[in-house]
Amino acid sequence: MPDTPVPFGDDVSAVDLGRRRLAVIKTDMLVGKTDVPPGMSLRQAARKAVVMNISDLAAKGVEPAAILASIGVPRGFTDKDIEQIGKGLNDGAREYGAYVLGGDTNEASDLVISCAALGICERDYLIRRSGARPRDLVAVTGLFGKTSSGLKILLEDFPFPPKIGKELVNSVFKPRARLREGLALAQTRAVTASIDSSDGLAWSLHEISRASNVGFILNILPVAQEAKEFAKIHNLDPVELSLYGGEEYEILVTVKPKLWEAAERALKRVEASLIKIGVVTMKKALTLRMREKTVTIEARGWEHFKTP
Repeated sequence: MPDTPVPFGDDVSAVDLGRRRLAVIKTDMLVGKTDVPPGMSLRQAARKAVVMNISDLAAKGVEPAAILASIGVPRGFTDKDIEQIGKGLNDGAREYGAYVLGGDTNEASDLVISCAALGICERDYLIRRSGARPRDLVAVTGLFGKTSSGLKILLEDFPFPPKIGKELVNSVFKPRARLREGLALAQTRAVTASIDSSDGLAWSLHEISRASNVGFILNILPVAQEAKEFAKIHNLDPVELSLYGGEEYEILVTVKPKLWEAAERALKRVEASLIKIGVVTMKKALTLRMREKTVTIEARGWEHFKTP
């Protein structure tokens, strides 16, 4: 589209409505084989399909208004199964103040739930991937590693202590979009670049690096305590779990240094927090400094339920 408000390859697309307003559109697809682990109910899967889309709007600072859903269901699904999918779609939409307006249902060889989410925002408040600048601060809205640990429990039968197992599995079954955080940050005008982290923290850093032509130095790795405990039990690397996992719907942002306190205050007002993890650099290299060791952050993330 000529003069598109959002460059191709960002989290969302947009159409200029005039008067400095944008219709912001996102579509994302959930497929049973790659996105629904054992034990996840149809209702949970349908809710996740909505959360996947709303998370990308949240990262842009856009409030969702409406959802359309196209559903492919295998032969043999019952009326009750379809009803559970409908309830899950409604759960996800209403949780974030949106409505499901309708869609389409058809037969397919695997479960497919493809959602499209729509929101409206002022053009000046939409946050792209391409605005990060050297010396900006790097931050995230939450901790990482729980979902990759939970997937090891569900997909690889890793044993777990009850005190952390429920939290790890729930991070997979009940993901949460950081909508309040994204909307609050957009209003501060402190954020220069933003991305949903569902493809993994490392991959998301590389996406902003490519779009903004910058690099990153991380001096803090935001690892959840449950992931640290899980890694210790199974002799796993917490760096691997937190950097190269995925399916975690946090927001990764770069923030103007002079406006860091304004961004922190904005999140406190919505009972959330912003975790500072590093700095943007002019040199296009991505590194993690751990004590006396420097590690290169590779451009890889979660590859769904890939098998050899």
